[in-house]
Amino acid sequence: MNQSKGKKAVLMLCITAMMAALVAVGSKIPDIQIPSPLGTNRFHLGNVMCALSGLLLGPWWGALASGLGSAIFDLFDPIRIAEAPITFITKGVYGLVAGAVFFKVFQGRSNYVSEAVASALAAVSYIVLYLAKSFFYNGLLIKGLTADAAWLAVLERIPTSLFNGIVAVIFAPILGVALHKALKAAHLEEKLPLPSKPA
Repeated sequence: MNQSKGKKAVLMLCITAMMAALVAVGSKIPDIQIPSPLGTNRFHLGNVMCALSGLLLGPWWGALASGLGSAIFDLFDPIRIAEAPITFITKGVYGLVAGAVFFKVFQGRSNYVSEAVASALAAVSYIVLYLAKSFFYNGLLIKGLTADAAWLAVLERIPTSLFNGIVAVIFAPILGVALHKALKAAHLEEKLPLPSKPA
């Protein structure tokens, strides 16, 4: 019994590591830079992978995958390396909320609407945290801006943040529904130590 639990824990760690790698890669693709007083705004697909982590792995493992993958991306960027611990928390919330809403509210019933709602609430949660971080950490602490200047700089980040969030709300559920169907068709949902779902 303990050996079986140990194998399931190792398997879950491997799946989480794979999703963290996808989050890190997604954070680099396509990586379109948009100038901003607080550094740069970026369009990328990392948020899609963060939401997908929660939809597939549940709240806790999804939070670990999305937070770790995003922090790893920051660690390989000299400009963002100092923000890696903050990114781990804020992006971790992305996977946490997506997984919690999908598995706790919708009981893991996979369809586009349930996964889109979970992804949307995760996106909103992350955007609020990200903008707060941009104001307090990047604006006031790092750049030394006045409160008014920091708010203006934060306002410039809203369009890109919303666009990245909308892309995640559209595409994470598409991938999530497809992967849930594939897992079910291959009878892997019962074998993998993923969060329990109704029959």
